[in-house]
Formats: sequence, structure tokens, C-alpha cells
Amino acid sequence: MRRTMLMTVVTVMLVGFGATTAVAQDTIIDGVMKACKTEVDEYCSKVTPGEGRLLACFYAHGDKLSGQCEYALYDAAAQLEQFAAAVTYLAQACHEDLLEYCGEVQMGQGRVGTCLVEHKAQVTDECRTAIDDVGLEIVEE
Repeated sequence: MRRTMLMTVVTVMLVGFGATTAVAQDTIIDGVMKACKTEVDEYCSKVTPGEGRLLACFYAHGDKLSGQCEYALYDAAAQLEQFAAAVTYLAQACHEDLLEYCGEVQMGQGRVGTCLVEHKAQVTDECRTAIDDVGLEIVEE
């Protein structure tokens, strides 16, 4: 179970972060890095961060992770799962609106979400409801 959850975190972080806002990504990463500082220092200090390499190191040393680090990884996975569900819901409810208003917007860094919010007055009622349901708003950095 533990190895499966860690592998899920690795997979979701590799795939999911391409679409999330920079602010949410930093918050999740910061939480894991703080909770897993001992593990990073002890087992993964020579790993170059990025592209899931640090998470792969955590996976390789999964039997040695502290409860605090494990919890942070589980929490990160839960947050990413919630984010993925929100993105799926928005994509389904706003499909036509995304094509019409945001089709030319480059993916990543919250740009598509920002585009939807900027066009909230023009989108369908279903899309507007989805935007409100997931709490989508423009995040100032």
C-alpha cells in the first residue's frame, strides 16, 4: 500500500503539475520539502530536483521515511487528486467555452484558468457554475 501510494504521488506530480498554478505547486512542494527535510538531507541530498527525481528518491527509500514525511506525501497526493478532479469537472462543463474563448491560450501556469475567469460573464451557465463550484479565481503572484 505504501509503495503504491508513493508511486501514485510520483505519477500525479509528474503529470499533474503541468496544468496547476505556480502558487499551488509551490505550496505543495514546500510542504513536502519541509516535512521531509531529514529524508532529503540523509538520502537524497545529491539528487538534482526536478522532473520527479526527488520523488523517485523518496520511493527508493520508502521503507525509511518518517511518519511526518509519509503524511506530507499522502497529503500532497490527496491535494493533487482533488485538483485533477476539479480540472476534469471544469474541462467537461466548459468544453465549448474553452474552445471558444481560451483555445489559443498556452497551457500551464494557470493561464487557461485565468482565461476562463476573465470570460466568466460570456461563458455558459454550466461553465459559470463549474467555475464557482471549484472556486476558480485569478491568483496574483
